[in-house]
Amino acid sequence: MKKFLVILLVLLVSFSIFAKGGKEETKSSKPTVAILTDATGVDDKSFNAAAWRGIKQFYNNEGEGTLYRNITAQSSDDYLPNLKNTAAQGYDLIITTGFTWGDAVAAFCAEYPNQKVIIVDVDYLPQTANLIQYIYEEEQGSYLVGVAAAKQAQHDGISNPVFGFIGGVPGATITKFEIGYIEGIKSVFPNAKIVDYYANSWGAPELAKTQAKSWYDSGVYCIFSAAGGTGGGTIAQAAEYRAAGKNVWAIGVDSDQYEDGLYGDKTKSAVLTSMLKMVENSTIDALTKVENGTFVGGVVTQNMKTEGVGYATTNAELCAEAKTACEAAKADILSGKIVVNKTYAASKAAGIAPAGLGAIDD
Repeated sequence: MKKFLVILLVLLVSFSIFAKGGKEETKSSKPTVAILTDATGVDDKSFNAAAWRGIKQFYNNEGEGTLYRNITAQSSDDYLPNLKNTAAQGYDLIITTGFTWGDAVAAFCAEYPNQKVIIVDVDYLPQTANLIQYIYEEEQGSYLVGVAAAKQAQHDGISNPVFGFIGGVPGATITKFEIGYIEGIKSVFPNAKIVDYYANSWGAPELAKTQAKSWYDSGVYCIFSAAGGTGGGTIAQAAEYRAAGKNVWAIGVDSDQYEDGLYGDKTKSAVLTSMLKMVENSTIDALTKVENGTFVGGVVTQNMKTEGVGYATTNAELCAEAKTACEAAKADILSGKIVVNKTYAASKAAGIAPAGLGAIDD
């Protein structure tokens, strides 16, 4: 009996050592991260999706649920509690997306100075060692899609095209999208008519769809939406109308939304182009800095020079003249020959943006 117990004890110890060794062998040296989003989540096919794409790329699509995860807030009331709950779980980095997180992140970083955090689309928070604020020069990429839309209208023989813009929650960031788009259009059609609408939501596609239908019915040629998940409504309406033979277009945002606009036999899309905002660059950059031990608080700017913004050429129906004009404009922005205004006030003062728009400058 004693001999049996000794053998059993040896087996148990051996198994324990083996198990411990296996755990150590599979332990990852990668940092852990949680991305906190608004109610639209990481499946918004736009802004949040781009941030999530960067995280998955960093981890080679391995480790979801252990190394990285996403947490969705049902309302802004959940922002600060979600930050605190996530910090309690010991993540190396917390990622927040969008300027609506600004107040919660500022309060959190002051209370949790040892927790590394990044926020995208904000540069005005108190600068602390534990916070990186990533901003983008969205007006540059938006200028290109404005040029593309205008050149496409010109290609189609439309002499007085009308263009629309649908925003999510108004603020300085979305204003940069609208102003860049308008200035790109007006570089081709100086007297073009512009209409805009703000849904005051990132997750209300039904509002965008209703507005897009009304505009398309009244003769609007192309609508650019910078509204997160709300913009899906614009694309859906454009797809319905193009399937019915109407010559209207939608422009995607943040991610290449070509596939979201597929219609009919799925060989054509209602998304003429998309303003690419490479939010994935920010998440990859932050995770790399955490991994390398080089994370330092501050403001990081992404623009055309860093390939942080651009435009999509996926749609074969985007005419050659549009692509040529966009490439020329891109070169002029990079050289400094073209400087795109960032604010509504500056664009109005330059005699470009019309009065009466819903855009606001913070």
